[in-house]
Amino acid sequence: MVRLSCAVPRHPIAVSALTLATLFARPAWADDMPAEPASLYPADAVGEGSLSGGYALSRWAEDWRSKADPQQRDDLFDRLKYLPLDDDGDIYLTLSGEARVRVNYTTNLNLRNAGSQRQDINRLVGGADLHVGPHLRFYGEIAHGGMSGDNIGTPSGSLRNDLVLLQSFAELKGRVAGMDLGLRYGRQEFTDGPNLLTSQRDNNTIRYALNGVRAWARTGSLRIDAFDFKPTALGNGGIDDDKVEQGRRFSGFTAGIRIPEKALGGSELYLDPFFWRLRTSEALWGGVTGRVERFYAGARLWGEVGPVNLDWTVNHQFGDFDGRAISAWQLFFNQSYKLPGDLPMAPRVGFHADYASGGGTFEGGTLKAAYAPFGNNIYYSYQLCMTPTNLKTLAPSLTLSPLKGVKATMEYQFAWRADENDAVYRANKSIFAGTQSVPGHKIGKSIRAQITWSITPRLSFVGRYEHLDAGPVLSRAGYGNSDYLAGWLSFRF
Repeated sequence: MVRLSCAVPRHPIAVSALTLATLFARPAWADDMPAEPASLYPADAVGEGSLSGGYALSRWAEDWRSKADPQQRDDLFDRLKYLPLDDDGDIYLTLSGEARVRVNYTTNLNLRNAGSQRQDINRLVGGADLHVGPHLRFYGEIAHGGMSGDNIGTPSGSLRNDLVLLQSFAELKGRVAGMDLGLRYGRQEFTDGPNLLTSQRDNNTIRYALNGVRAWARTGSLRIDAFDFKPTALGNGGIDDDKVEQGRRFSGFTAGIRIPEKALGGSELYLDPFFWRLRTSEALWGGVTGRVERFYAGARLWGEVGPVNLDWTVNHQFGDFDGRAISAWQLFFNQSYKLPGDLPMAPRVGFHADYASGGGTFEGGTLKAAYAPFGNNIYYSYQLCMTPTNLKTLAPSLTLSPLKGVKATMEYQFAWRADENDAVYRANKSIFAGTQSVPGHKIGKSIRAQITWSITPRLSFVGRYEHLDAGPVLSRAGYGNSDYLAGWLSFRF
């Protein structure tokens, strides 16, 4: 396990990059390496997110070297993807950006009769990726998040932020003895794991970033990544109020095994075992605040087998909370099947079935409540009223493509408590007060629908509707139904 200091420079590293260019453009130990080694392990499977049309959620995962050829450029923005800074083109800059406008409308805020909420949101992001030869790079990214509307309370720094240094890191990579080796240090996004455990939380105006180090070694069929991070605590003002959160630390390793294509008669499957540790100096469980050290031991199997797409994760959590033992489980099973033939609208049917243990929060003894480090809670509810703690879900789904560039997904979700004596948990691990004191398992049902329209490779629109029908557990504790409606337009270059 990597154990290095997580202090991060307070200003972009790229300012001094050109000064270092002559020193690091071609390290002496790399003289026998290929000029620009490609990753042996498939790029979509190294825990940095998949690419679509050349774009990635983490913009540093993109490769725009093809834009060095003027024949490969379609417009002015393509010119910004490859800006040579020397005669040979070994030192070049890639610029990226995003502008997003969004409106969220939620009724019965917090499932209470507290009126409706409208959030008018804008996000601006600018990034610069400086490549100093084939082995060294510097990446910096700043972002602005604006929010106004009705009944919005006091937005956190992840929802409204004047300016944030979202990412700022240096990366050194190369090929040694047939392996791709790399080291990335600084403030960075991290997604190497199941979506419900580690994600970028793109629903927020300002995305989630951590501070520290990540190192990797990769061959054609195997990989291992080690990391040691501390989160960023965001203020609402400028860059100076975004601090490294010293009371929380996330470290461990994730491995990867590329399963041979012939193993199942033609497949693209990956098995990713992982072992992580999450330490928090002040964690709240059942009204008690104490130090927690939680370990995650598990594996993820994901990929495609013919028309079947699957993503399965099992993990056991153990450790200590304020002198009490932890023993918890999470099991996530998501799969879909593309119907055969030339059916209209290319239908795909599927379902997800998930389990996250609960118990021990209020009655003492072993803490059995599962917890995700920073997972994707909108997977269950855009009202953010469910999280993989004390939760069981079953949700059949249907996906259609009625027009070119348009995808529509519909889902009907059932949700229950895993332990009747534990509460219903929200996205931020807080509870719906009183649910721990009422009987029953059924949390509720949700109708969920989303349409995505890729207008151009750079411009897209997403519309989302969700209705939560509160079940007996919520209604007995005084909570009710809620509707959610949202639309957002995104432009990227």
